[in-house]
Amino acid sequence: MDNKKFYITTAIAYASSKPHIGNAYDIVLADMIARYKRSKGFDVYFMTGSDEHGQKIEEKAKLQGISPKEYVDAAAEQIQSVWKSMNTTFDKFIRTTDADHEAAVSAIFKKLYNQGDIYKSEYEGKYCVPCESFFTASQLVDGKCPDCGRDVSDAKEEAYFLKLGKYQDALMKHIEENPDFIKPESRKNEMINNFLKPGLSDLCVSRSSFKWGIPVEFDNKHVIYVWLDALSNYITGIGYNPDGSSEQYKKYWPADLHVIGKDIVRFHTIYWPIILMALGEPLPKQVLGHPWVLVGEDKMSKSKGNTIYADELAARFGTDAVRYYLLSEVSFTNDGSITYESFINKFNTDLANTYGNLVNRSIAMTNKYFGGKVSKKDYSNTCDTELVEAVKTAVADYTSAMDSYHNADACEAVLTLAKRCNKYIDETMPWALAKDEAKKDYLEGVLYNLLEAIRIVGIMLSPIVPESAEKIASQLNCDCKETTFGALDAFSVGEASPLFARLDAEKVLAELAAEAEAAKKQEPENVAKISEISIEDFCKVELKSALIKECEPIKKAKKLLKLTLDDGSGKDRTVASGIANYYKPEDLIGKTVIVVANLKPATLCGVESCGMILAADAGENDVKVVFLEGVPAGAKIR
Repeated sequence: MDNKKFYITTAIAYASSKPHIGNAYDIVLADMIARYKRSKGFDVYFMTGSDEHGQKIEEKAKLQGISPKEYVDAAAEQIQSVWKSMNTTFDKFIRTTDADHEAAVSAIFKKLYNQGDIYKSEYEGKYCVPCESFFTASQLVDGKCPDCGRDVSDAKEEAYFLKLGKYQDALMKHIEENPDFIKPESRKNEMINNFLKPGLSDLCVSRSSFKWGIPVEFDNKHVIYVWLDALSNYITGIGYNPDGSSEQYKKYWPADLHVIGKDIVRFHTIYWPIILMALGEPLPKQVLGHPWVLVGEDKMSKSKGNTIYADELAARFGTDAVRYYLLSEVSFTNDGSITYESFINKFNTDLANTYGNLVNRSIAMTNKYFGGKVSKKDYSNTCDTELVEAVKTAVADYTSAMDSYHNADACEAVLTLAKRCNKYIDETMPWALAKDEAKKDYLEGVLYNLLEAIRIVGIMLSPIVPESAEKIASQLNCDCKETTFGALDAFSVGEASPLFARLDAEKVLAELAAEAEAAKKQEPENVAKISEISIEDFCKVELKSALIKECEPIKKAKKLLKLTLDDGSGKDRTVASGIANYYKPEDLIGKTVIVVANLKPATLCGVESCGMILAADAGENDVKVVFLEGVPAGAKIR
């Protein structure tokens, strides 16, 4: 078989926090595809990695009192640990802090600038810190980030831009001439109708408001922005550099498949192809934008407290159980859902009852009735021929699904065959045949048919649940990889051993609830409990410096003062503050304070208060307003 190359990548995980099970779907799906392609004789190169630059990481490192490099070193190790817990077979884990990647990205930026595809200008618009993305006001959805739904803030800074419009027509032509470039079809239509047809704005590719990134070689005030940096990993990781690329790059590029989540399709099918066009490099053959894994009906989020981690599930239920759930539950186009209840139910129904029971009793009967050895027989009862046809159908359906990356359909094809095998046992009743010596030959044929079907089931399961597939092959005592029914003339099986032990759902759910309750009680007693928030939550709060221009008491409100503030916006801001017992109006005029600028307005004693100033409890009956010195009005506080 020819070793045709197959280069597959995942999106690189952002090193800001531990990957949850939705992130793990990316690597598990790609691993299934890589394993399948290897089984078909392909020379597979499988790359994943971590995205380690950006403002969010710089801020998280500051909060922990460590350097950004120390922060991402620990994060990258954690990401790799989670990926390995899923038994994934990646060939390389690239980090965007790798020296060769940074050098190549620097050279890419310089090349695009020198040829006029990158230019310097100024950006003014809406910025989402968690997504590290700029948007125009028209791109917002209900005033919030169109990608994550979080609040955005006004941002203005000098930046370098990539000319997207220059390549828009060429990209549209490529998509039209290569209908499989973006999958599923719905993602392609979204990119064309929502972004390409309305026209592309040039892409900001540098930042000057933080330092944690790859410096622009010829302008050290700027660092290269995350998307040019991160997206380039797919070529730098195999040796691309504008100043001279490796033989590995020449062998494997263009990538055969980028496996990514649906939320970053725009970056991979618009920005990334245009970067490659500008570099004069071939485009990837296909981008697969897979759906999400939801918790129940909600997107996974630390702030919602509904995060489930793949490695923790694997430690409790086994790696194959987690892989199987993800690959069978998330379809090609629709989001999947996970709850502990649904996970346990699928474990018991599919893995323990259907697969586990089938393998266990078939091998046990072979050992009981024939000492573990059976040969092929020539019988053509209806149920026998139906089983053989079911195997042929399953193999065809499975192959078609795997070749087109329809993972859930592939899982369904194998499960359908396993169910048909269990039905075959019920139809033939081997325990009854064993009582009649005249039917011994037929019994042997029945058991051979079962084992041969199970052998093929095991082969098809191999990319999906590799450890369990190996156990099936071991119990069958054969390593034949041929999926044609009857390829093996005889079996000499080993001892039957359960693949999956059925779970007591009520007991497991009770244990999980008890563990969650115990975790809450680990906080020291007599210590005020603080609700933890994520950096994303904190970044939603917009703090600004503001000069108090005017101050006066509010009638009928003994505790409130009405402050008129200059927050640098050009418009006065009114804030009602409960500090009248601690300050006289004349003591506050001319002072600079910190105001929460994006607080929802509230009417207090007839005054619309648009914000809140920061103050500290300085004693039992004392409050101190936080004043600033030497800070201009409108400065962002972070």
